[in-house]
Amino acid sequence: MTQYGIVTDLNRCVGCMACNTACKTVNAVPIGSFWNKVLRVGPNPKYEGAKFPDIEWYYLPVQCQHCANPACVNVCPTEASHKLDDGTVQVDKEKCIGCQFCAMACPYNVRYLNEEERVVEKCTLCEQQTAQGVLPQCVSQCVGLAKWFGDLDQADWSNFRGGGNFLFGDAVRDYAESDVHHLPDVGNSPSFVYILRNKAWQGEG
Repeated sequence: MTQYGIVTDLNRCVGCMACNTACKTVNAVPIGSFWNKVLRVGPNPKYEGAKFPDIEWYYLPVQCQHCANPACVNVCPTEASHKLDDGTVQVDKEKCIGCQFCAMACPYNVRYLNEEERVVEKCTLCEQQTAQGVLPQCVSQCVGLAKWFGDLDQADWSNFRGGGNFLFGDAVRDYAESDVHHLPDVGNSPSFVYILRNKAWQGEG
């Protein structure tokens, strides 16, 4: 089994939006729409009753999670939304009728209707690049080396690649199992992984 995906070290993310900009440029994402969003979580008190300056926040890149059990695939009436053998979830524009059932079923609000083409679009994990051994654009352009691409079905992430072909195992070592998180799971089993150290994760999963 293969499940391509991204591990993001949130302590390295500086909210520069390079991933967002690179994604929109390479994939010609329409103005006002996004395949890759960067949210600011917080500020939140570091402890109950804390006030400034005892606050914390982090930046959270959110895109299609290429779920193991994607609700978008389950509700698509034409099988336009489907999973590939590499574990990614894709949209066949030739089959998409623009009904947006998939967008309504997605718990992360990462799909939208392309008004010009009348089809649904979302992050493809740069399938056109990864099929040729090239990193997804959001990973290769991450200036903080926060994003790492690889096969999430592997127990060892050390060979995941980041920008400049740096290896995860050479750059990220100081984290515990309790620092590893996912976006909330509502039965869809999101695949992407987030690492957050020394800050409170604001979300279940």
